[in-house]
Amino acid sequence: MKQAILYIGHGSRLKRAQTEAAAFLESCKENMSAPIQEISFLELAAPDIETGFKACVEKGATHIAAVPLLLLTAAHAKRDIPEELARASSQYPSVSVAYGKPIGVDQEVVKAVFTRIEETGTPYEHARVVLIGRGSSDPDVKRDVYDICERLRDLTPVDEVIPCFMTACEPHYLDVFKQLKERDGKTTFIVPYLLFTGMLMNEIERETAKLKETNPNVVLTDYLGFHPHVKNAFLHRVEEAVINKAGRFDFTGASDAAAAH
Repeated sequence: MKQAILYIGHGSRLKRAQTEAAAFLESCKENMSAPIQEISFLELAAPDIETGFKACVEKGATHIAAVPLLLLTAAHAKRDIPEELARASSQYPSVSVAYGKPIGVDQEVVKAVFTRIEETGTPYEHARVVLIGRGSSDPDVKRDVYDICERLRDLTPVDEVIPCFMTACEPHYLDVFKQLKERDGKTTFIVPYLLFTGMLMNEIERETAKLKETNPNVVLTDYLGFHPHVKNAFLHRVEEAVINKAGRFDFTGASDAAAAH
């Protein structure tokens, strides 16, 4: 048996986001003992999944753990990546493939959110937190974001954690912002639950600046990004895919992977 890990990033049109993702995945290699480790991207960056998969096989891989670097489980994790993996793995039927889960709900990610709040230097006891996710029509995304908010409430001395989204599900973050326009004396942290910088982060920055004109108690944190706690959570997913206890992450095709996740 010769184990390989295929890290799968999303990809981005922004050079900075691409560089951050590639550097993060390269750093993850140092924490894993697999003899073969390759990086790939779903879109907008090279190498693609098929190329990364082929590189693993050409280096002698008999088992490949393919793990998506995604914060939440939605269409990319359930459909797009499995379809690409199915296409690549069909060319090498003798190679065993395990398909790992996105980061999802993990206490390490909750700690990363808390750290982003602490980094602002603003007192957070009895504060309000607004956690902004990208959003998806997939109900698993909304469920996971709400779960993360509940865990954050349990971890921190804040009074309230409000989940909201930028697209595809409710509540929309701008509707939440409308309720925050008037100053009520309570510090409100705006936390972008995003892995990368980019257009979405730019939008949140613009809308938060407008909100601060009427409510100066609003504080914008940095986006989640590749915080060390996020790295710990991602490595948990890599490790469980490599170990693949009881064949839990066995991959036999796009439809099977979608059903399993």
